[in-house]
Amino acid sequence: MKPAPDPVSPLDALAASAAPRWRTATEFVEATLKAAILEGRLPGGTPLRQEELAERLGVSRMPVREALRQLEAQALVEVLPHRGAVVAEISAADAADLFAIRRALEPAALRLSIPHLTEAQRDQAGALITAMDVEPDPGRMGLLNRQFHMALYAAAGHPRLLALTEQHLAAFDRYLRFHLAAQGRERMAQQDHRAMLEAAARGEAAAAAAILEAHLDQAAEAIARFFAAREAGAA
Repeated sequence: MKPAPDPVSPLDALAASAAPRWRTATEFVEATLKAAILEGRLPGGTPLRQEELAERLGVSRMPVREALRQLEAQALVEVLPHRGAVVAEISAADAADLFAIRRALEPAALRLSIPHLTEAQRDQAGALITAMDVEPDPGRMGLLNRQFHMALYAAAGHPRLLALTEQHLAAFDRYLRFHLAAQGRERMAQQDHRAMLEAAARGEAAAAAAILEAHLDQAAEAIARFFAAREAGAA
C-alpha cells in the first residue's frame, strides 16, 4: 500500500488503520472511510478528494467514486457546490434540536389527524411499513420513513402545521440515515410504526401519540449515546 503523501491531513491515519480484507476495492474504501467518520477521526467538513483518497488507499479512482456515492446515501458524506465531497457536518446539539422540534410538532399532528384518517390513508401507511421492511438503500429508507409519518398526519387539517412537520422530517433524514449506518437497520423500530398504525386504526389518538413520543425519545437517547461514546473515544 502506498505511503501517505504530505502535507499532514486528517486522511493520514486512513491507510495505516485500514485492513484491506474485502471482496472489492469499493467495499474496502467504503468500510475504511465509514469507520473513520463514525469514530470521529475524520471531522465534519474534511474534504474527500478522489485522487488523494485513491493514492492514500492504494486503489484506483473508480472504487473511491462509488464508495463516496454510497456514503452520501448514508448521510456520512455531502457533495457541496464548488467543494466536492466532504465529511457531513453532524452534531449532537443539532440532532437534539431536531428531536425537540419533532416531539413538539408530530404528536400534535397525529392527534388531530387520527379522527379523520381514511382507510385508504391507513392502507398507504401500512404499505410503507412493508416497503421499509425490505428496503436495502439507506437513502430510500429515509424517504419511506418520512412518507409513512406524513401519511399518518395527512388528515390533520392544518396545512402550516403539516408543512413545518414535513420540513423538519426532511431535515432529520440525515440523522436517520446516519443512525442506521452506525447502529444497523434493526434499530429502525418498525414495531413502533406498526403499533402507531394499529392505534390509529382503532381511533385511539392519545395512545398513538404516546407511542410516537416514546419512539422519538428512544431514538433521541440512542443518538445522544452514540455521540457521547464517540466523544469519549476521541478524548
